[in-house]
Amino acid sequence: MELSHEEVRKIAELAKLALTDEEIALYAGQLSSILDYFRKLQAVDTSQIAPTASVLPLKNIFRPDEPADPLTVDEVVANAPDSFAGQFRVSAVFDE
Repeated sequence: MELSHEEVRKIAELAKLALTDEEIALYAGQLSSILDYFRKLQAVDTSQIAPTASVLPLKNIFRPDEPADPLTVDEVVANAPDSFAGQFRVSAVFDE
């Protein structure tokens, strides 16, 4: 499928892209090649292949969610780069 320059111009307009005539000509060829490749993929018979969300046979592995005693304030701020009075100290976001 060969995309026309007008189709590429419309796609660019919808994507809020300002393209030059040279870019439109370049992208028309590139997008046409991509669409041709997808057409080839659509021709592949996949009727005997089960649908998958992932090709890897992985399952979510979670640690057990077991209740535990909460950390103390001192334990929480122990690894903080900077703290004051049991609170995290961060750089100012506003000038004033």
